[in-house]
Amino acid sequence: MQLLHLDSSILGEHSLSRQLTRAVVEQWQHRYPDTQVVYHDLSQQAPSHLSADILQAGALPPEQLSELQRRELTLSEQFIEEFLAAEVLVIGAPMYNFSIPSQLKAWFDRILAKGRTFKYTEQGSVGLAGDKQVVIVSTRGNRYTKDSANDTLDYQETYLKTLLGFVGISNIRVIRAEGVNINPMVREQAILSAQAQIYQ
Repeated sequence: MQLLHLDSSILGEHSLSRQLTRAVVEQWQHRYPDTQVVYHDLSQQAPSHLSADILQAGALPPEQLSELQRRELTLSEQFIEEFLAAEVLVIGAPMYNFSIPSQLKAWFDRILAKGRTFKYTEQGSVGLAGDKQVVIVSTRGNRYTKDSANDTLDYQETYLKTLLGFVGISNIRVIRAEGVNINPMVREQAILSAQAQIYQ
């Protein structure tokens, strides 16, 4: 079994989402010892954001590619192959300004590839990535769930579910630590709640 583990927090070892994704992966490996983990720290090795050069690279014959385009095309292909090969994804996604880190968005921009992870039909788009399990580790400084005053500001979890659904993935579990910047007591309760979900 192959597990793809993505971290995107810019906070390094101070990151709560990193601590929790590590716990998820360790728990998964304990339960399924044959699991092979592919790991990317998208903060430390962030993929370039989409540009005209990157976008055009896939449509050009090899002899017309610049060195930059060759490198970026190789990276995109690596990301797509890792994504398609994985049976399980563990995604560390802190909320930054109501959405996800731009580094994580850049990764999604590489793996949302027409003809590889989705296709267009007369009936609309169809996801091709299908049969995967996804665990999203969501960390948030404030409260944004449906029963909170800030529920309309959640462009983080809803966005991730939209992206994953677009490529055909519906088996999505969210482990959430919410309100971690409100005060120390709320933070501790949020962490304990997330850890309990991980070990269930």
